[in-house]
Amino acid sequence: MIEIDVDICTGCEKCVEVCPVDALYMEDGIAVLKEEECISCGACVSACPVDAIEPVIEAQEASELSKYEGVWVFAEQHDGTLKETGPQLLGKGRELADELDEELCAVVIGNDIEDTAEELFAYGAEKVYMVEGPVFEEYSTEAYTAALARLISKYEPNVFLYGATHLGRDLAPSVAGRLGLGLTADCTGLSIEEVEGRKVLQQTRPAFGGNVMADIVCPNSRPQMATVRPHVMSPIEPDFERDGEIIEEGVEVHEDMISKEVLEILEPERAGEIPVEEADIVVTGGRGVGDCREDFGLLEELADLLDGTVGCSRPIVEEDIMPKAKQVGQSGKTISPNLYIVCGVSGAIQHKVGIRDSDHIVAINNDPDAPIFEMADFGIVGDVEEVVPALIKKLKNSEE
Repeated sequence: MIEIDVDICTGCEKCVEVCPVDALYMEDGIAVLKEEECISCGACVSACPVDAIEPVIEAQEASELSKYEGVWVFAEQHDGTLKETGPQLLGKGRELADELDEELCAVVIGNDIEDTAEELFAYGAEKVYMVEGPVFEEYSTEAYTAALARLISKYEPNVFLYGATHLGRDLAPSVAGRLGLGLTADCTGLSIEEVEGRKVLQQTRPAFGGNVMADIVCPNSRPQMATVRPHVMSPIEPDFERDGEIIEEGVEVHEDMISKEVLEILEPERAGEIPVEEADIVVTGGRGVGDCREDFGLLEELADLLDGTVGCSRPIVEEDIMPKAKQVGQSGKTISPNLYIVCGVSGAIQHKVGIRDSDHIVAINNDPDAPIFEMADFGIVGDVEEVVPALIKKLKNSEE
């Protein structure tokens, strides 16, 4: 449901134009809502140029919660290529759906993405809700939020999972705010628990700088929503013979609803390199590596041999040696790779917080008392310029 501030409304009629169910009309120059027809999709909220429309957030009655069914996963894609977080979340979603005895569904948004939608069946999706159109070619918060709000209002899923990527961390809270839902961010664990006689999603995430793990539930709102860190869930073995049902949803998004325009897309400096927060292997350098861009060539060579990605510490970004997108740590990217190789980084608490969920940490530093060794699984005391070339040589020899 929404609320219209009649003192602010200018009578521009943009909300009436975008309402997909004709729940708004004009009376005496003011927008009026037909409450019984409103589906709470929030299209009018984005369209209003003077912020005269706000969503009304109400706790749902326990008796209403039983109508919500299905475990949904937002499957992120770029240029028709499925991002890893979708299959990862479908793997966990399969477990949750089986425990709840509900369907596992995926949602994919973009343009010309039918092949991407079909690929999701291989990873366990029983249904795929597909929203296509030129307006969804490039990601925008308003367009994607409008699409998901429409789908959620129409189909009423029980659980909705997003990857804690750049896009997911932007989109999920926007949808939650639009529909008045609970949201737990950066989860590292998900399970079904019984609370007051009802099965609910228990969402586990680090808190207080990672010193404790918090278990969170959203008992009075549906869907129960969470963003999940990449690589903490595992996909099921894909079966490309598996099929399912694709449900195409036409969601009309007016240009007036989008507040920004994509002028240029900057590709990574190194072709094919994935973001540090999504990589399985990350090789990070700090001041101990050098004081210019060329000094990171050794780390890039090592990362290439390992099919990994290069990261850096905060001082390297501040000195304009590497871009902000490469920064690993609490004030940069929180990561959880399978292997983290950290070179010439002393290990300030802010950096350690950002990497604590890494499966295996290898630290290289010429200071035996560097704090980074406290959390390393394997530590090498030595000069980066000597140790890294030795590692590169060993890897090359093993490939021959």
